[in-house]
Amino acid sequence: MVSLKIVLCVLGAVGFCALAEHSSSEISVPSKRIVIAVGTLLDGKGRVLHDTRIVIEGSKIIAIDPKAAPVDYDLRGLTVLPGWIDAHVHITWSFGPDGKNAYQGAPTQFLANVAASNAYLTLMAGFTTVQSLGSAADVPLRDAVARGELPGPRILTSVEPLTGKGEATGTPEEIRAYIRKQKEAGADVIKIFASGGMTAGTMTMSQEQLNAACDEARKLGLRSLVHAFRDAVRGAILAVCSEVEHGLDASDDDLKLMAEKGIPIDPQAGLLLETYIRYKAKYVTEGPYFTEAAFEKLPEIKTAHQDFIKRAAKVPGLKIVYGTDAVAGAHGSNAEDFIHRVSDCGIDPMSAMVSANSLNAEAMKMSDQIGSIATGLQADIIALDDDPLKDITAVRRVVFVMKGGVVYKNISRGDRK
Repeated sequence: MVSLKIVLCVLGAVGFCALAEHSSSEISVPSKRIVIAVGTLLDGKGRVLHDTRIVIEGSKIIAIDPKAAPVDYDLRGLTVLPGWIDAHVHITWSFGPDGKNAYQGAPTQFLANVAASNAYLTLMAGFTTVQSLGSAADVPLRDAVARGELPGPRILTSVEPLTGKGEATGTPEEIRAYIRKQKEAGADVIKIFASGGMTAGTMTMSQEQLNAACDEARKLGLRSLVHAFRDAVRGAILAVCSEVEHGLDASDDDLKLMAEKGIPIDPQAGLLLETYIRYKAKYVTEGPYFTEAAFEKLPEIKTAHQDFIKRAAKVPGLKIVYGTDAVAGAHGSNAEDFIHRVSDCGIDPMSAMVSANSLNAEAMKMSDQIGSIATGLQADIIALDDDPLKDITAVRRVVFVMKGGVVYKNISRGDRK
């Protein structure tokens, strides 16, 4: 049986050999009872608990009991909270062998190897669930993680997005057929492009087409996430989508209407734009999106996104979830958007934490499974070597990661197992 440590070190998952507590080719959920001692606990819903203990059996939390014993993991002196959820990533996107942005343009084995590394880095950063929006390559990775063959976050995927061009172009019925095809291919959620990119974000689908896409998703029991800028945001709202991605330049009236209808919005605070800027040489092309001229506008666009979040945060009742749009070069840095939200957008630190916990779980219809530390939920638990409510940069210092009752990282200051 091949050691999982060896596989991941070959794949480039740096640090795995030193941190992982499991080395079989399949990661099994421990059957014994586990007790975690906690000094400070953020429960994922906005409450802070002190001096308590979390009791776990199998993959789930069975009690919050300050008297539970014996203690298996002593996390006192750290800040403990639910594993974070990233509502928008591209977990299989990578740079190719030539160093350029590959998307799916590199050899299959290379992409599979890097995807496994991306998943590992994301989990080690404290993200125990992600929503990956836009690649059929997500499916085998999702399934391998679910089977316990690879360490990574729980993955939900849209498979192929509806782009309004190519195979997906056509009548409302043809669009409905395309949505059904994604369901058959294993989609957990439907991703719909209702507009172009950040700088050319006019609506690219008719209202009738967008209505058909969102309606068909509902009929299939799937959520619809709509990539929308400017006027396309109103179109997504009228189509009764499940969530608006990005939303830049949406009007105040649109934001108020979203709040009234309970539709969450998923804006990005800086990581995405900083990734493009940092890896400009890897991204710049002659194509429509990553030209030299486009890169000159990125600092300005980053500021526009942050100003948009400031404006959205002022709308009463608007649900602002946490999604980074992590692309090649950003995996494992998903927590950086917390810092941007708090430092650059003026978001309250607790609200930032909740956005990636219970609020995201609610938006994903998974509140009964993840998003908070409570009896009956999955034992997705992380610990930070500082208090993010006092110093938001603490999100960079994840020292303990448990997902579904399995410990993947433990470099805490407390007693170890």
